[in-house]
Amino acid sequence: MDEAHEGSQTESPHGAYSRLLKQNRTRIEFQLQWDRRLGYAKIALAVLAVCLALWFLHASRGIWALLAAVALFVALAIRHERVLRSIRSLRCVLAFYERGLARLEDRWTGTGEGGERFLDPAHPYARDLDIFGKGSLFELLCTVRTRAGEETLARWLLQAAPPDEISARQIAAKELRNRTDFRERLFTAGDTVRLGLHPDELIAWAERESSFGPPWLSLLTAALAILWIASAFLALLRASYEPLLLLSFINLGVSYLLRRQLEESVDAVEPASEDLDLLVLILKELEQENFSSPKLRNLQAELRVNGIAPSAAVKKLDRMTHYLASRRNLLIRFFDGLIFYSAQLTLLAESWRKKYGPAIRGWLSAVGEIEALAALSGYAFEHPADAWPEIASEQACFEAEAFTHPLLPENTAIRNDLKLGGALQLIILSGPNMAGKSTFVRGIGINAVLAQCGAPVRARRLRMSPLAVGASICILDSLQGGVSRFYAEIKRLKLISDLAGGPIPVLFLLDELLSGTNSHDRLAGTQFVVRALVERGAMGLVTTHDLALAQIPESMNGSAQNFHFEDHLEDGKLVFDYKLKPGVVQTSNALKLMQSIGLVGTSTTPR
Repeated sequence: MDEAHEGSQTESPHGAYSRLLKQNRTRIEFQLQWDRRLGYAKIALAVLAVCLALWFLHASRGIWALLAAVALFVALAIRHERVLRSIRSLRCVLAFYERGLARLEDRWTGTGEGGERFLDPAHPYARDLDIFGKGSLFELLCTVRTRAGEETLARWLLQAAPPDEISARQIAAKELRNRTDFRERLFTAGDTVRLGLHPDELIAWAERESSFGPPWLSLLTAALAILWIASAFLALLRASYEPLLLLSFINLGVSYLLRRQLEESVDAVEPASEDLDLLVLILKELEQENFSSPKLRNLQAELRVNGIAPSAAVKKLDRMTHYLASRRNLLIRFFDGLIFYSAQLTLLAESWRKKYGPAIRGWLSAVGEIEALAALSGYAFEHPADAWPEIASEQACFEAEAFTHPLLPENTAIRNDLKLGGALQLIILSGPNMAGKSTFVRGIGINAVLAQCGAPVRARRLRMSPLAVGASICILDSLQGGVSRFYAEIKRLKLISDLAGGPIPVLFLLDELLSGTNSHDRLAGTQFVVRALVERGAMGLVTTHDLALAQIPESMNGSAQNFHFEDHLEDGKLVFDYKLKPGVVQTSNALKLMQSIGLVGTSTTPR
């Protein structure tokens, strides 16, 4: 829709989505009215056709009126099917804008794809930073339609891109940011809003080494099928059954010999061909769109093989596999062994695979990348105040102004500044319960992930160097694996330590470090861990309730500082301002929180 493109440049995201949702609701109501009218008209014509047929059978008159009624019924049926297709398409459009408004109004949690299948407990930050799952960053970003797009977006969130690739993605996402119409068409390809297309099966089939039959088999089966059909006509016309019986015996014998190899080939192509119609529609959209950014133009160029549009090539395969699925029809099954229906279609699919199979992986990769870029651009459109990060090439740094956690409601989130790098490599962050320490460090990590996948960040400004993020925030024990929380935590610390030995500086985010041991061992262990990380060029934060850890900066020669969050009482209630302040926290609220829920009395005092 052109108006979607034009309006989105001047309206707020909420205003643009609301306007387009209203327009499309009007359109679908118009189509629903036609649906009802055409339905009633078809019923009336069907009744009229029955009456005319009875009149013709009784009086041998009215044949032309009957034929006219049937022709009009067929015309109405064709028109009705177009209306039904339009209704299905418009329902997908409504879902696109309803989901967009849900994201803008913070009603999106649990309504999209969580990407749980990509969650690896051994990943250095995926679980800790809520990258996947209900209410995750992936769910917020994911508006793709294919598994290839889903897998690409997940990979970008799990692996930081190099600076030049980040820059290329930013330029591409900025180009697509105001193309709401393009994102709408990608999302509404096909008749449903579910994810479709399974790239693994399609690539596996396209690149398999074994094939069904030698090249001459297609000519042989075609010749035998033609001869059998000719012999059948001969038997009907001249009552000569010998050629028919002979060829039936030969064809059934050949079919039996091909049976096992044919079944193997069909079993490979059928799973690979699911939702190919969706791929055709998406490829067609990508082929027709005009791009100006180098990355998008390069991806579009990768879609062509010898000047052939991939949408046309995939459409041929889609048509073959649809015909192949018809082999289960009872009539076709009866004649299949005689006319080689399944064998002929499978051989055609094999011929297609040999011609286009090597290009499938590249096509799916390009589709996945463009879909992922469209997802990032949609996020950028819906959050116009978010900044595009600057990726610095000098020493390790993370400098954020007015940043907050991207998964918090934007109108209530509290923003803070942070500057890590250079002389300051470690922050010990103290504070009472519920003061916002864990959310603060998660906000740092998730903004770093967004920045290094090519997306804008929830900040007024962010300047950072390439960083390998490592987090120990949401460490879980494993009853089945026989792993305690403390052991799981030190394994994560070992992983982060190993990351620090790599070529990219580490940004470590450690929440309540070593809480599973006594205070003495906790202080000694924390000192050892953070010193080792800082000495290897890493930087980061450690949150704590244990004020003994506030002693660590004293022995770090100026490379570490204490910061804190605090609370205060207002009208007898605890109030948090979630603002980062220098120094060590001077308050504690554990007893106050216990008293607030009636767990301890107001007269309780520590002993």
